[in-house]
Amino acid sequence: MSDRPEADSVADRAEGRDETREERADRNWNEVLQELRVLQTGTQILTGFLLALAFQPTFAELSAGQRAVYLTLVVLAALSSIIALAPVALHRVVFQQGAKPAVVRYGHVALITALLTVSVLMVGVVAFVFDVVVGGSAFWWALILLAAVIVALWVLVPALIRARARERGGAR
Repeated sequence: MSDRPEADSVADRAEGRDETREERADRNWNEVLQELRVLQTGTQILTGFLLALAFQPTFAELSAGQRAVYLTLVVLAALSSIIALAPVALHRVVFQQGAKPAVVRYGHVALITALLTVSVLMVGVVAFVFDVVVGGSAFWWALILLAAVIVALWVLVPALIRARARERGGAR
């Protein structure tokens, strides 16, 4: 998104849209909010699961290493929620101040950061469960396999689609 109206006009035509800078910011903000809703729901479920674990009778049987992993996962869950909510907090602070394009850019960076945090959290939670339930090398197998799936679906597939769009001349 540019601060120059003529660049915005070119970007609008390239996208096949006829919208002002403000209209584009509103549309992009709505998209950011929808993505935040999806991300936050998953994060809340994982966080609830983690917090409930501490109150299970078998929690006392965890090794010191398992407790350290568990506490790291709890911190990651809290951190991912904080990061995912940061654009909403910023929007509230600068509401009606004409800063929506900056809020959208901030929201984009926060969402990417939150996705990274949530991916580490998800891999960690599954690996932790495998370690507690099965033990041995199951922790590492779960961690490696799930991380590979996330890299494939969240990094490689989007990179491939982006490259194909550039080849077709669809990228700005």
